[in-house]
Amino acid sequence: MALLVMESCSSDFLDVVPDNVATIENAFKLRSEAEKYLFTCYSYLPKDGSVYHNTGFLAGDEMWIPYQTSIYSDAFEIARGSQRISNPFVNSWDGNYTGGGPGDRYKLFIGIRHCNIFLENLNDVTKVPDITFAERQRWIGEVEFLKAYYHFYLLRMYGPIPLAAENIAIDAPEDAINVRRRPVDECVTFITDLLDAATEKLPNDNEIISTTEAGRITKTIALSIKAKVLLMAASPLFNGNSDFASLVNKDGTKLFNATYDANKWKLAADAALAAIQAAEANAKSLYVFPQSPFNLTAGTMTQMSIRQAVCERWNSEIIWGNPNSQTSELQQLCMAPLDVNHNHNDARKILSPPLKIAKMFYSKNGVPINEDKTLDFTNEKELRTATNAERFNIKEGFQTARINFDREPRFYADLCFDGGVWYKYDSPSKTDDGTVWGLKGKFGDPAGATHAFHTNETGYFVKKLVDWNQITYTTGGSSYKAYPWPEIRLADLYLMYAEALNESEGPSATVYQYLDRIRTRAGLAGVVQSWANFSNNPSKPTTQLGLRDIIQQERLIELAFEGQRFWDLRRWKKAAEVLNAPITGWNVKGVDALSYYQVRTVYQQTFVAPRDYFWPIPESAMIQNPNLVQNLGW
Repeated sequence: MALLVMESCSSDFLDVVPDNVATIENAFKLRSEAEKYLFTCYSYLPKDGSVYHNTGFLAGDEMWIPYQTSIYSDAFEIARGSQRISNPFVNSWDGNYTGGGPGDRYKLFIGIRHCNIFLENLNDVTKVPDITFAERQRWIGEVEFLKAYYHFYLLRMYGPIPLAAENIAIDAPEDAINVRRRPVDECVTFITDLLDAATEKLPNDNEIISTTEAGRITKTIALSIKAKVLLMAASPLFNGNSDFASLVNKDGTKLFNATYDANKWKLAADAALAAIQAAEANAKSLYVFPQSPFNLTAGTMTQMSIRQAVCERWNSEIIWGNPNSQTSELQQLCMAPLDVNHNHNDARKILSPPLKIAKMFYSKNGVPINEDKTLDFTNEKELRTATNAERFNIKEGFQTARINFDREPRFYADLCFDGGVWYKYDSPSKTDDGTVWGLKGKFGDPAGATHAFHTNETGYFVKKLVDWNQITYTTGGSSYKAYPWPEIRLADLYLMYAEALNESEGPSATVYQYLDRIRTRAGLAGVVQSWANFSNNPSKPTTQLGLRDIIQQERLIELAFEGQRFWDLRRWKKAAEVLNAPITGWNVKGVDALSYYQVRTVYQQTFVAPRDYFWPIPESAMIQNPNLVQNLGW
């Protein structure tokens, strides 16, 4: 400051731009510089392949971790009921407490500002003269999408938000700078209008260069996100939610429409169908594990199809993969030591699904375990010994809990447990899936809770997120084949369409068709057939309410451990019911079957409704901007 005062005699001092200092003008003089700015806009995409930055991993009840030992997670503080208005955890409003990406360097509102700068300059045809018209349009479409997506991300977290249609000048009057939150319906329209505009300009999937452009936005991605936005807008949290009727701006503007609108489900169904049609026209299909030189049973092939639908890079089911969010560390945190020589630092096994998640999966007959009229799961901890016929799921001769037997293929594909098999590339005999790794999880066993930091809390392990092509696993270390995080899979679109269609029209052959596509890949019979033959409530799929329950459970199972459950429980307004239950698991300190298979309460979760359905706006932001109003309960 003193230097500025001393040199203030030079009238043009503040107008000097030193050499080699980038300016907005320079950024849009040439195509090469504008492309760098385009990728700057992309850089703000949340890193959902990271356990630290995908809020859905640890802020809910799907996976539990040892508290403040192996890793520290701000999202996990939310799961433990510690959210606060001063310096909120996962604060995406200000972009801190891991709410701003790695190092909190990717704050979403700043990302939106960059998008606006880019659009303002690229829409000026006098800028970037060495770019073709087609490429200019494509880049504009990509950034319109990113701008819409960043708004959607914030809307999902905070409910009604301010809308940044364009950047506010630094010399704007105070009332323009002190923005107001906009009603939910207005936010949704703003986002979907941007997505519609982007879709017109974006290329089809088959028009991008797979070797250099994989992960860049296409028409199908934009249509899929539009479907996701409209599904959220149609859901109970946003559609006719009287709990938030009293949330109004200081000028009296109501931020939630308390009147239910059934047509929102129709809009969501139409959007999902449009996305599906675009995906299938671009050769997208549910992933099926290809035939290999290994001698694998049909059951193992089914499980590999389920696992690799997530882990196989750029497979046919991936609608949108994010190459800037890789998954080596995520796999390390899931993987368990399967041999006494396997290092706990390389296979940390700390992402632990609670017992209620294990119960969520269907029986082998494709119905909920509490509905199956042919199988009794009442005594979940009853000990049973695996037979030779069961060796592809549980090691032959191993004694484990009754709840681990007679389950659907997704249970064995997604989870591992004491006695469970873990087929992967370096299995003792990869040509015979009857001779595979078997997990031993009791205290003192290779995967047991003996490490000072890297321990599993519940006795269940996440197999789904670990690529079967883990290359090496020795005393010297382990390497993981990273894959871009799949933001959207085709299975998600099928489930979105089935849900929206059931809500708008009720049960139909079309709803069953899209559910059954997913169930077929999962090795299950169709919905109607499974309930008719095995459920004690055979008519359940024939009513809208019953089918709603089926669709929701199907979605929770199919998308398990992908960060979706956290948001789905909220938009369905079921979080207050589900997240007020205890987190339970097996007694991981048990040294034998009798002591290990005792149900242990790990943590008693609490969820305060309606407060906890949305993040608090940071207290500092409320002080800075008197036009903001706080979310209810904070």
